[in-house]
Amino acid sequence: MKTDMLTILGPTACGKTKLAVAVADRLGAEIISADSRQVYRHMDIGTGKDLDDYVINGKTIPYHLIDIAEAGTKYNLFQYQHDFLRAYQDIRQRGIVPILCGGTGLYLEAVVKGYHLAAVPENKELRQRLQDKSLEELTTMLEELKRQNHSHMHNITDVDTAQRAIRAIEIETFNGEHPAEGAQLPPIRTVIIGVDIEREERRRKISERLRQRLNEGMVDEVKALLDSGIPADDLIYYGLEYKYLTEYIIGKRSYDEMVGALEIAIHQFAKRQMTWFRGMERRGTHIHWIDARLTMEEKVKQVIDRWQDASV
Repeated sequence: MKTDMLTILGPTACGKTKLAVAVADRLGAEIISADSRQVYRHMDIGTGKDLDDYVINGKTIPYHLIDIAEAGTKYNLFQYQHDFLRAYQDIRQRGIVPILCGGTGLYLEAVVKGYHLAAVPENKELRQRLQDKSLEELTTMLEELKRQNHSHMHNITDVDTAQRAIRAIEIETFNGEHPAEGAQLPPIRTVIIGVDIEREERRRKISERLRQRLNEGMVDEVKALLDSGIPADDLIYYGLEYKYLTEYIIGKRSYDEMVGALEIAIHQFAKRQMTWFRGMERRGTHIHWIDARLTMEEKVKQVIDRWQDASV
């Protein structure tokens, strides 16, 4: 089967970006990010952009869909599909291999499966009805809607704030009332590589990286976003680092409480990423897993061998 794109996915801290960059260097490829938070400008340390990772052998590998939205806005899957398609078609028309790389399972699966999505308008009446409900109540409602819609469009355990849960319910409600016809994206033939990192090693890397980012000024980054006029609730909406650091800065948590809770949340997030990828496999997506412990050269060879085999 002739393939159109290479996909490299994996949980946070598995080294997928460095691998994608090394492969891109060998293939003369360009990278399309599949990360739901790296789209935002000025949210750099907390999202782990690590743009230096895109520099290899003295040159910068071109990347797409990073720093394309303003912090404080709510970028969504519908926008991502359209932005992805523009980047993908541009790269292909120039005769270059696109590499889709990231850990946001929903974005990855939407591209691979060609989900049909519509722009979902704000439902003020629904939001008013839901505004006083607890996160637990909202999660139960979302689970029921997903069952009714036979939907994979939201990872329940990733909806970690009431605001995000309400938006997810809004989308599921709209999709239930406006069933889609056909696929939004053209079929894309891709070979998918997953970077498999052992659980304890993943936990070690996550903890180490969190402390490194705190030392690099992650608290100051979030303070600067708040000082720029972005409301605290809007930063909390982004979850993980931005949720917990904002709560620390506005006095809801002590520093030590923030670090401990954030570390646990990131470990749980990585576990949910793997749950999503396993779910993709159950839903028919074939992922070739490679061991994160291999040397970079060994990993690159395995990826390129898979790519060449699939391209025959």
